[in-house]
Amino acid sequence: MKKMKILLIIPAYNEEENVLKVYNTIKDYNKNAENKLDYVFINDGSKDNTLKLLQENNINHVNLIHNLGIGGAVQTGYKYAFENNYDIAIQFDGDGQHDINYVQKICQPIIDGQVNMCIGTRYLDKSSSEFQSTFMRRLGKNIISFLIKLLCKKKITDPTSGFRAVDKKVIEIFAHDYPTEYPEPESTVKIVNAGYKVTEVPVSMNERTGGKSSINIWKSVDYMIKVSLAVILDSISFSKKGGTK
Repeated sequence: MKKMKILLIIPAYNEEENVLKVYNTIKDYNKNAENKLDYVFINDGSKDNTLKLLQENNINHVNLIHNLGIGGAVQTGYKYAFENNYDIAIQFDGDGQHDINYVQKICQPIIDGQVNMCIGTRYLDKSSSEFQSTFMRRLGKNIISFLIKLLCKKKITDPTSGFRAVDKKVIEIFAHDYPTEYPEPESTVKIVNAGYKVTEVPVSMNERTGGKSSINIWKSVDYMIKVSLAVILDSISFSKKGGTK
C-alpha cells in the first residue's frame, strides 16, 4: 500500500467494555502493517469508565464534555484529521463491529486515485460477512438504498455503514459541514450529489463484542422513516441550489 497518512476516527459513547479491545486490535495491526495507522478516539460525553480507560492507558483521544451524538463526534474526528493534514480518514466504530483487517481494502480505491469515498459494505458479497444485522435494519437499508438510487442515480448497497474511508477533499468538507441527525446516509447523499466519486467494497462486520445496542424494532422503523425523509429533503434542497463541487 502506498505510504499515506491515515487516521482512524473512533467515536465512543459508553464503550468501557470495548475501548481497550479496539485499541489493542489497532496495536496488533500496526505491528506488521507497512502503512501504520494513526487513531483518535472521540469520547462523546460517556457516563461510564470510557474516559478513565483512555486516560489511564495513554490512548490518544479527544474528550467531549457533552454528548454530541454520532454526527458531532465523527465531525470532531474530521476536524482533527483536517487540522493534522491527514491524507485519508476512516470512520471506525468503537464497539468492535468493524474488522481492522479490511482497512487496506477500503483505502485502496482512494490511494489509487479512483474515488473520494469508499464505503465498506456487508451486501456486495454476503459470504464475506456472517453478521448481516436484523431483518428490520436490512429492510430499512434497502428502502434508503432505493431512494438514493432514485434521487441520486447512484447505487449504494449499505448507505448506513459507518465503516468508510474518505480522501483529503472530503475530510475538509466534513470538517466544516457534517450531518448530525442521520450522518452516514445524509453525508453520502451530500458527496454523491456534489459530484464526488463514491464506491463500495465488501467487508466483514462483527457483532458488537460488549455493551448493548440502544436500537430496537420501533427505533429501527422510526429511523427508517426519518432517514428516508431526510434523504428526500437533502436531494430536493441540492436540486434547488443546483450546486456541484
